[in-house]
Amino acid sequence: MSKHVDLSGKPFHFIGIGGIGMSALAYILAKRKLPTYGSDIKSSHITRRLEAIGAHIFWHQEAKNLELFQQTIEKQNYLLSNNPNLNLSPISPCINIGEVTIKKHNVRLENNEGISQLPQVVCSTAINTTNSEYKAAVELGCPIFHRSDLLAALIQDYQSIAIAGTHGKTTTSSLIGFMLLEAGLDPTIVVGGEVDAWGGNARLGKSPYLVAEADESDGSLVKLSAQIGVVTNIELDHPDYYDNLEQVVEIFQVFKENSQTLVGCIDCSTVREKLRPTISYSVNFEGDAHYKVDCVDYQANITFARVWERGQILGQLKLGLLGKHNLSNALAAVAVGRLLGLEFSTIASAIAKFKAPHRRFEYRGECNDIVFVDDYAHHPSEINATLAAAYLHKNQELSPKPHISTKNLTLKTQNNSLLIQRVVAIFQPHRYSRTQAFISEFAQSFNDADIVVVTNIYSAGESPDGKINGQQVAEAISSYHRQVYYRSSLDSVSKLLHQVLRPGDLAIFMSAGNLNQIIPEVMAYYQQPHYQVLSSEIA
Repeated sequence: MSKHVDLSGKPFHFIGIGGIGMSALAYILAKRKLPTYGSDIKSSHITRRLEAIGAHIFWHQEAKNLELFQQTIEKQNYLLSNNPNLNLSPISPCINIGEVTIKKHNVRLENNEGISQLPQVVCSTAINTTNSEYKAAVELGCPIFHRSDLLAALIQDYQSIAIAGTHGKTTTSSLIGFMLLEAGLDPTIVVGGEVDAWGGNARLGKSPYLVAEADESDGSLVKLSAQIGVVTNIELDHPDYYDNLEQVVEIFQVFKENSQTLVGCIDCSTVREKLRPTISYSVNFEGDAHYKVDCVDYQANITFARVWERGQILGQLKLGLLGKHNLSNALAAVAVGRLLGLEFSTIASAIAKFKAPHRRFEYRGECNDIVFVDDYAHHPSEINATLAAAYLHKNQELSPKPHISTKNLTLKTQNNSLLIQRVVAIFQPHRYSRTQAFISEFAQSFNDADIVVVTNIYSAGESPDGKINGQQVAEAISSYHRQVYYRSSLDSVSKLLHQVLRPGDLAIFMSAGNLNQIIPEVMAYYQQPHYQVLSSEIA
């Protein structure tokens, strides 16, 4: 099976085009005017965005989706065999969905939807080889590529910056992309989250620069060869693929070898000792990093720090993202910006304006003095970092009331201020393999929460093995936390929150699954004019 992705005009067909990673790649191809097709099981704002720029989407994953390509080839071959004087190639480019025009001889294949060659089929790790559409692609002889093969081809096509790491890569890649955009460098951007600045998870620019989020979850990181590689940190996060941390490190070491320059955070001992990055950054001033900070002030809604470059003061950084982990992400952007020759004033201005991707401490609203936040945290380290950021709001007098676009948590009540009194963490574990592997770490990750609510594990396609469930997670957390509740379904979580939440609470929903679906309903309950605040001492 060929592993050469053709970006010259041959069509692409994505099985599962609506996924956050797949859709970003499909968006870039469609904007580059390449024939882009795909399938998914339901419509979403992401798929509607793709359709708006010309992608053709089938609303089922079935073998017959590929019949369109097969039938066109059969009809064109018939036309050629019966018209030998035409001397046409059976791989002429397609012009429009719904018809094929062979430009050179102006011959049209009537009443035939499709294109005149087999597509390059793109899949993610989530697509099983038993998938009927995948099997049909194999039987037809379509070139089949993993999502990472296409990303690798795009990275080769640009002057690329690839951001990898166990945590923080979506925020860091989005921040670097925004910095280049603000600097007038007009980058192409492919990230794993939706960013308001470019209205989604991808952007096609006109410059040679590409900023891409690089995923290590399935080992495909080794395929990527960027001019600048960034590593935020290294931990074991995918025990379904890796047996131990050493295997993860090996993948990142190959990524380093494939990168012309490696920028890395040496606050992570694994990055410091195993990768030895070309350019280093750290939020600890005492170390010997190339980029570091002092005079750090973590406030409830903003972070200030003074940035140093190789022993010289660059200037002050103002960051609207919360917590130490986000200051580290911002330092990665500073290092990349300086490597590209940007003035620090340009870098600092962009960082000050940047708004986080969706589901990264995303403010969803405030109802009756209860603040609702959606966050993607699903690993113990991420939970620790997210709750530490949430804790910054406790007993802080906050004003004025925020707009959703600002992603901050300042509030306004009748007295023009509100004290956040409690942090309520609502947690949906993600994957049985991860939950089982890190159960003891999860148990100790909620110290900065006043109340913890746990629901069942989101499988993400894994089959339950009977070794771990959500109730066991709740019991493990209760060994370290005095107020933990377990509810088996999202509906029962909603009902519990009707009883638990009260004015002055910061309710933060932490999940890489579908927990955030209940946020609108819980908010609606607290928007009722006469809702009843009950005791939080629930059995």
